[in-house]
Amino acid sequence: MKNFAGKICFITGGASGAGLGQAKVFGKAGMKVTIADIRQEALDKAVEELVEYGIPRENILAIKADLTNREEYKAAADKVEEVFGGPPHLLIQTAGVNAFGPIEASTFDDFDWVMGVCLDHVINGLLIFVPRMIKAYAHKEEFHVATTSSMGAFMAGPTTGPYSAAKAAVNNLMYSYAEALKPYGGGATVLCPGNIRSNIGNAEKYRPEKFRNTGYHISEGTIKTLNAIHAQGIDPIELAEILKEGIENGRIIVLPSRDPSSWAAQLRVQHQIIEDYTLTAEEREAKAKKRMEEMQKAFAQAAKDQDSPPPPPRWEIPEGGEPFGLARADLDWVDPNKKKK
Repeated sequence: MKNFAGKICFITGGASGAGLGQAKVFGKAGMKVTIADIRQEALDKAVEELVEYGIPRENILAIKADLTNREEYKAAADKVEEVFGGPPHLLIQTAGVNAFGPIEASTFDDFDWVMGVCLDHVINGLLIFVPRMIKAYAHKEEFHVATTSSMGAFMAGPTTGPYSAAKAAVNNLMYSYAEALKPYGGGATVLCPGNIRSNIGNAEKYRPEKFRNTGYHISEGTIKTLNAIHAQGIDPIELAEILKEGIENGRIIVLPSRDPSSWAAQLRVQHQIIEDYTLTAEEREAKAKKRMEEMQKAFAQAAKDQDSPPPPPRWEIPEGGEPFGLARADLDWVDPNKKKK
């Protein structure tokens, strides 16, 4: 998809962070932009920010909706057609949440909440919008579906289970749609960033009451630490520009860099994971030990080299913050070292 002016765009999670950055970039490209979010106050603020950014108010539609609810998503889709005269030419699904904790401490609520927002809402949007997009635009106008996934789709840690599982599923969905939409003249792209400058660290504050039974230790301190980390992430507008370039050039996977060598380096991480996971347990332990020894030697050498001091930590716990990724203290089956002390 190369022509955006005058076309219709629908962005989930569009009231802040990566979604708002996308609304700015594609709105500036001349698109009629719908931003959908669950937070009315954030939507109101985003609309004014978009207007200040130079996007005509008549080209902006804000819809408050819980997009994990299929009826609310259908109503949002109907509203777009009513206001702008058709379904989106470009669907970007960016809404997401995360929750950190030992996967063995996870509850059904932890999985249902994270998978609901990060995966189910994406499925809802594809099943609701794609048939409408094909009927309206196949072989007549360009159309495209995009989803904001994560580098977490390629690698999972012991405290990111629900999130990484959802993102891996999203990636495979988009690979399927990339092939499926070809005969209709459509395309699909999945954006896989790392850390983004956003307020996703506040997601726990909006966790619905029905999903509050978490196995993770969550507090104002853990939220503060997460926000400090995300403050160092990639600028949402820069990330949206990278996505736009990817869509224009028909990329199926878009990684958060314009430098192809950086893309290759990040994909090598995925290949390394596959290689490691196919080793025997003994081989894996030996390799991990060797890596640690090599890292310690490198740090020691860097400390001796006055011209190349060791790099500062990428982040540290801020004042008033506390470590995240721990289990609740009362879970008696979880390793004490993985629990809130």
